[in-house]
Amino acid sequence: MNIDDPRVGENLGELSRTLANTGEPELIESFLRCLLTPAETADIAARWALVKALDAGLPQREIAKNLGLSLCKITRGSRELKKDNSAFRRILETAKKGSV
Repeated sequence: MNIDDPRVGENLGELSRTLANTGEPELIESFLRCLLTPAETADIAARWALVKALDAGLPQREIAKNLGLSLCKITRGSRELKKDNSAFRRILETAKKGSV
């Protein structure tokens, strides 16, 4: 599938709803480790760490060094956090409430 294929949105939506409905973090983690390659898993984990580091106020260059990410990815994350009704911000706040 390419990014413009309507099935991308359909399948991503279905997957998101299914994950939200499980209520089982251990099952979701296991599923993600089965679904994604080890490199994809590490990339997603690094991006989540990036969001948390930005929220903590760490400088972008320090984040890049600590996580091995490009400044472009960090800048993108920073922009996403600053958007009105940011999904990054909302998920981050949800994680904080859950004491992840």
